[in-house]
Amino acid sequence: MSKVRCENSGHMGLDSEFAEEKKLGLSEAERSALLRIARDAMEAAVCNKKYQPAVPKYSKLEKPCGAFVTLREKEELRGCIGYIEAHLPLFETVAQTAMKAAMCDPRFESVTQDELKNIDVEISVLSPLRKIKSTDEIVVGKHGLLIEKGYYHGLLLPQVATENNWDKEKFLEYTCMKAGLDTGCYKKAGVTIYVFTAEVFGENKSQKNAEDDIVEGA
Repeated sequence: MSKVRCENSGHMGLDSEFAEEKKLGLSEAERSALLRIARDAMEAAVCNKKYQPAVPKYSKLEKPCGAFVTLREKEELRGCIGYIEAHLPLFETVAQTAMKAAMCDPRFESVTQDELKNIDVEISVLSPLRKIKSTDEIVVGKHGLLIEKGYYHGLLLPQVATENNWDKEKFLEYTCMKAGLDTGCYKKAGVTIYVFTAEVFGENKSQKNAEDDIVEGA
């Protein structure tokens, strides 16, 4: 990897053939390795240095997998970029999204070198998407949501609902808003809803799964 290219950051292409699966079940060592990769990639991007992660010794990290990297500075969101599609090995997905979370999130200025010491990294490793037929299938605290209508799409990670104490209706409404649609879009024809699960872990918190992790998402 060389300089960070921000075009197409956070692209969330869909494959309707995907089906929700069990999480990878990463060990503490595997999670630590991913956090190290994310940290190194972020710091390299901020310092305008080239970075190419070494192939890890853990086979699970070489499996293609979607992931999001969330950055916080003093507990405030500082950047979040992710990929739904599993086109790259997980360790490369984490490296790319960490660099782009630091430099390419359009909601924020790029992270500076002075900020690095105060940045906490969190990783959400995603299951494939599962298209649902009814909102009754959604389990708040377990599922993240992706809502799509034409060119519009919006995603919220599973931990967003629990952090904000949202019920299912509120979770759906905010995901509609994230897609740039009206809050009741999920009730209308032509809207597709997907669910997914996530393994969520970070540098400065106990490593938990999305089902029992109450943290801020993006």
